[in-house]
Amino acid sequence: MKKYIKNSIKPGILLLLAFLTFSCISTRTLVIDIPQPAASELPETIQSLTLVTQTVDEKYTNLEADSLQKVFYEQRFNLDTLIYDFQAADTTLKVLGELLFESGRYDYVIPEDRFLEAPGTSLLAREIPWEKVNDLCETFQTDAVLSLDHLKTRVITSFDNETFFDPFQGGFNSAARAGMKIQYEALFRVYDPFEEKILLRQFITDTLYWEDADVSARSLLSRFTPVKQALAETGIVIALELTDKIAVRWRPERRTLFVKGNSEFRQANQIATGGDWLAAVEKWKEVASKAGSKTLKSKAELNVALGYEILGNIDLAIQWALNSYNTMYRPLTYEYLETLKRRKNELKETE
Repeated sequence: MKKYIKNSIKPGILLLLAFLTFSCISTRTLVIDIPQPAASELPETIQSLTLVTQTVDEKYTNLEADSLQKVFYEQRFNLDTLIYDFQAADTTLKVLGELLFESGRYDYVIPEDRFLEAPGTSLLAREIPWEKVNDLCETFQTDAVLSLDHLKTRVITSFDNETFFDPFQGGFNSAARAGMKIQYEALFRVYDPFEEKILLRQFITDTLYWEDADVSARSLLSRFTPVKQALAETGIVIALELTDKIAVRWRPERRTLFVKGNSEFRQANQIATGGDWLAAVEKWKEVASKAGSKTLKSKAELNVALGYEILGNIDLAIQWALNSYNTMYRPLTYEYLETLKRRKNELKETE
């Protein structure tokens, strides 16, 4: 069994790059990731998933890259066929698990026996029996089963020589041109064992293209993407598409933090650098309450606002940014208030 567990801490934003600064300036730039809710995100009760597939059956093979390529070369790289590739299915599952994990939204388990017996008589795999779903979730201590229940990849390759007029040389030249496209379709289901309900049915279909040309056919085909690699890349694309639909996406944005002030102000900044934003916020509040100048007070208040945004409390962030704005006007403060208002509106739209 392969098991990957990640702590269930899901902050309001992700701090990607701490402090970019020089000692001669009074601010630092932070790069943060803003969470973007997924269109089909699963219920909050679903935090961990067992990943399996019903699609692998007797049709599937796992030819080595050279052997699979030879099949196409024997047809002069002009072939239109369905390829049921074991590695493509397995790549889809493995990459999907990693992507879901990296999103910070889900933990996952990929069992060694992840290839469930396929029905064989159905065009699309039948639903997994609830007894089996319960068994999988109990065995691997997960909340639900995510199954790749159907996968089809149609590979179409083409090769020809073409002649073209070269105006720079004033004559005709020939070139070899190769093309490949993979038409894919996949069906995923998410099974909730407690409700005995399918939470998601997601059908994914599209086409990937590869094209290249060269004066030499040997040179062209030696560097052209092998079919085996293209099938693996197709599995990666399928995993990316499903992750985009059910997992949190992240949008990078920049923020500005004031760094110059009295000793307590600098101490608060050091605490923030260490990652304890709640303690830093409390320290900046103390600085603001005792500040002898509007300049220092407004800087501390704006840092408090940023701290609350990072902690995920947009309302308090707006409140403290307004405090800073009322204490002392700065274009930076006004721009940050506009940013916070935009974020608040985005959050309302997802409620």
